[in-house]
Amino acid sequence: MEQVKHSHPNYIGIWVALAVLTGIELGVAFLPWSKTTLILLLIGLAVWKALLVALYFMHLRFEPNRLRILAIAPLPLAVILVTAVITEYFW
Repeated sequence: MEQVKHSHPNYIGIWVALAVLTGIELGVAFLPWSKTTLILLLIGLAVWKALLVALYFMHLRFEPNRLRILAIAPLPLAVILVTAVITEYFW
């Protein structure tokens, strides 16, 4: 297997981006908007943060597509399980 060289990501920059997104989440949580809007915004920010962590700290950005697919494959099951739990809670 051939090693492909890539530049190291700016870990401090990624960390600062994660901290800023966390601050935005804290600000959004206290906005006087509807619960549905707040939940959708917070989920979007959480997904964005998870992508940053997966791509840079788990180095998936520099891996071949096969490994990315392997990391993404369980996500539909997680969505199904969370949806099932949420619907049981509200009904």
